Amino acid sequence: MFDTLSDRLSATFKNLRGKGRLSEADIDATAREIRIALLEADVALPVVRSFIKNVKERALGAEVSKALNPAQQVLKIVNDELVTILGGETRRLRFAKQPPTVIMLAGLQGAGKTTLAGKLAKWLKEQGHSPLLVAADLQRPNAVNQLSVVADRAGVAVFAPEPGNGVGDPVKVARDSIEHAKTKVHDIVIVDTAGRLGIDQEMMQQAADIRDVIRPDEILFVVDAMIGQDAVNTAEAFRDGVGFDGVVLSKLDGDARGGAALSIASVTGKPIMFASNGEKLEDFDAFHPDRMASRILDMGDLLTLIEQAEKTFDQAEAEKMASKLASKKGQDFTLDDFLAQMEQVRKMGSISKLLGMLPGMGQIKDQINNIDERDVDRTAAIIKSMTPGERQDPTIINGSRRARIAKGSGVEVSAVKNLVERFFEARKMMSRMAQGAGMPGMPGIPGMGGGPGRSRKQPKKAKGKQRSGNPMKRRQQEQEAAERRAAAQSGNALGLPQQGGQDFELPDEFKKFMG
Repeated sequence: MFDTLSDRLSATFKNLRGKGRLSEADIDATAREIRIALLEADVALPVVRSFIKNVKERALGAEVSKALNPAQQVLKIVNDELVTILGGETRRLRFAKQPPTVIMLAGLQGAGKTTLAGKLAKWLKEQGHSPLLVAADLQRPNAVNQLSVVADRAGVAVFAPEPGNGVGDPVKVARDSIEHAKTKVHDIVIVDTAGRLGIDQEMMQQAADIRDVIRPDEILFVVDAMIGQDAVNTAEAFRDGVGFDGVVLSKLDGDARGGAALSIASVTGKPIMFASNGEKLEDFDAFHPDRMASRILDMGDLLTLIEQAEKTFDQAEAEKMASKLASKKGQDFTLDDFLAQMEQVRKMGSISKLLGMLPGMGQIKDQINNIDERDVDRTAAIIKSMTPGERQDPTIINGSRRARIAKGSGVEVSAVKNLVERFFEARKMMSRMAQGAGMPGMPGIPGMGGGPGRSRKQPKKAKGKQRSGNPMKRRQQEQEAAERRAAAQSGNALGLPQQGGQDFELPDEFKKFMG
C-alpha cells in the first residue's frame, strides 16, 4: 500500500546523501518533495501541514546543523514524525477486571468487520484466551452464516441465536451474549454489529443502543484502508455520534495510496490498534507505529520478522539444526533437515512478505513480487520423492536416480540436478555462517563459532595517496576524491549501492537459491 510513498521518500533522501552540510534551500526542497509525496498518498491536508512544519523546524535546528551526517539526521526526523502521526506508541487492549472482556466492532458495510472478527478471535485464542463471537449483524444477507463459518475456521465459539437476514433484535442478541459467555466461561466477547452503506441515523442509534446494553470495554472502529479520505470522514462522524476507543485497519495489503492509515490517528485522536494485511486469518497483528514508519522508509521491520520466527520455530529444533551446521563442512545437515527448515519458513507466511520486512528490499520489490511461491512446493515434492538414503547422502544420486526422482515429483531431470547442487552450495554457505566465517565478502557472525581464542590477521591498510605540495594540483586531487566519495555513496536513502546505474540486486550467493 505504501510503495509509491516509500519510493518518493527514498528518492528524496537519496538527493541529500553526500552533502556534508545542508543549507536552508536544501531543507526547503526536501520538505517540498515530502509534502508532494504525502499529498499524492492521499494524506489529509491538515496532517500534511503539521507534519511538514515539524520536520522543517527540527531540520533547521541544531540537531541537523551540528550532525556528522545531516542526511541521516533528516531521515531520523522524518521517521520520528511518521511515528507521531501514526499514533506514537503501540496501544494494547484493555481487559476487564472481571471477565468477560467485551469488544464491540463497528464500521461501514464492506469494511471487513465479520472477517476481522474471526482474525481478532484467532489472535486472542493464540494468546490463551477463550473468545466468543456474537452475530449481532442481523440486517446484511447471510451475515450470521458468514460469521459462523469464520468462527469455525478460527476454532472459536459463536453465539448466533437469530437467523438474521432482517429477522431478530440485534440489541437483545448482544445483551444475551454476555450471560451466555459467563455460563460457558468465555473470557472475551467480540460483538459483530451491522454496517451501512453510509453514516445514517438508524445505524448510529442501533450502535448506540448496543453500546449502552453491553457496556463494552473496547469499541473498535473497523476502517477499510483502501477508501482514502472518506475513511477519515466516516471515523470522525462515528466518533462524534457513538464514540470508539481504537481503530482497526483492514485491507492494508491493497494497492491504494494509504493516506487513511497516515491520517486517521492524527485526525480522530484515537490510536490504530490492529491491522489486517491479507485474506488469511493469520494475516492480522497489533499495529506498531514505529514499525510501520520503518517500513514506509524502507528500513524494514525486523522485530515483526523475529516475532513471527519465534512463534514458528521450535527453540530446541533450531539449536539442533545449528549444531549440525557447525559440524565439519555442515555434512550432518541433510535434505530432511533442509525440508524441515523450508516448511517452517512457509508457516511464517509468503516468501515475498518475509523478504519485504528486510531493510532496503524496496529497491528490488519488483523481483520480490515476481517470486513464485510454488517453487517451494516443487522443491518439497522433489525431496519427498527421494529415498531416505538419498536424502541422507545426496552424493549417491546418479543419472538413473535423478530420472526416477523427476518422474515421481513431476519435474524435469535438470530440476533435480539443480536442487542437489543448490543444496550443497547452501549447506556450505550456512555452515560458514554458523562457524563464524561469514558469507563471501562479509565478516563472520560474532559468537557463532571459532571460540574466544580465534583471531584473524587484519589486512594492512593501504597508504593513501600523498597530497601534492602544489596548491592547484592538491585542489584537483581533493575535488576528484570528493567525486569518488559521492559516486560510492550514490544509492537509496539507506546507502544501499546501485550497480551499473541499475537498482540494487541481491548478492550472487542469494540469487542461486531463488530459483
